[in-house]
Amino acid sequence: MNILVINCGSSSLKYQLIDSESENVLAKGLAERIGIDGSRLTHTPAGRDKVVIEQPMPDHKEAVRLVIEALVDAEHGVIASLEEIGAVGHRVVHGGEKFNKAVKIDASVIRDIEELSSLAPLHNPANLIGIRACEDNMPGVPQVAVFDTAFHQTMPKKAYMYGLPYEYYEKYKVRRYGFHGTSHDFVSARAAEVLGKKREDLKIIVCHLGNGASISAVKNGVCVDTSMGLTPLEGLIMGTRSGDLDPAILSFICEKENLSPVQMNDVLNKKSGVYGLSDYVSSDFRDLSAAAESGNECAKMALETYCYRVAKYIGSYTMAMQGVDVIAFTAGIGENSGDVKTGVCEYLKFMGVEVIPEKVNERGKEQIISTPDSKVTVMVVPTDEELSIARQTLELL
Repeated sequence: MNILVINCGSSSLKYQLIDSESENVLAKGLAERIGIDGSRLTHTPAGRDKVVIEQPMPDHKEAVRLVIEALVDAEHGVIASLEEIGAVGHRVVHGGEKFNKAVKIDASVIRDIEELSSLAPLHNPANLIGIRACEDNMPGVPQVAVFDTAFHQTMPKKAYMYGLPYEYYEKYKVRRYGFHGTSHDFVSARAAEVLGKKREDLKIIVCHLGNGASISAVKNGVCVDTSMGLTPLEGLIMGTRSGDLDPAILSFICEKENLSPVQMNDVLNKKSGVYGLSDYVSSDFRDLSAAAESGNECAKMALETYCYRVAKYIGSYTMAMQGVDVIAFTAGIGENSGDVKTGVCEYLKFMGVEVIPEKVNERGKEQIISTPDSKVTVMVVPTDEELSIARQTLELL
């Protein structure tokens, strides 16, 4: 079965067509500037050059139509007809407490995703647009929702409750949910597979370090804690997001700078993280490393603070699981930044962590980077959220 994986944003649509039997990516692409002048589709068939199609896309329905046309095109297509797509797997960001696994989409699921939009106002509505666009273009093809939050629904109450009046949880479901769940699920399972062990027999800490970043504690195959919270803003310092901070800071800065709550939220999400810490040098860790090497003290401080925060979370999750067998780095920074992995692992020497510098500095390679006598196995495991979505879609159907 060929499964079309869709990740829909407010003005973009990423896709992959995956052969579920071989797990090969037949084609992938990105529709950009949907509903905006200058919209275009970049389509890349496996083993061939990418094709750029510049054509108006007034809405996501048209974008999906163009994606299907590209997939079946005589020159750059990879399938003969729409009938070769057996299902569509959709990334949906927030499933709240209602969804702890992938589900086949029907009218009631759509209503639930709509209700949960208050918890993810930037993401869930966009995900719904993609679902409806696929339903319009591919009537009768099964649609499946795979939720970023689902993998974390095994957390115990002590891990997800906040120190707020309980009525806010009862009224509004204010609690920790966690995100990047498909990545944490995929990487923890793959790490166990590489080691030739069962995930159910391991204590694994997954460090998903990208522009958005989160850490999870996976004990005996299930998530027992994770760093992101009600929204993807909590937890680690990220590219442009603040991560954890004293909540009183918000009202303090709003008063001093005469900012509205909306403006403050913009600061926390778009002007903070290593970008803000570095005095706006960059949110790209390659730029930060180069600036730090050139003597920029703010860039150096931003990198040091980032590594320290990651190491603190690893330490706390080691406590939460009463030990750790495996630490797995993944995502853009976790897979590629030798500076970050080195900086984090320096803090972990007290746990008996010993890494091989040459392997730490290799980019994007699945491998064990710790020494044979390290008391904790440290790995790099490239994530594949699209494959995880395809697998969950296939399993459900």
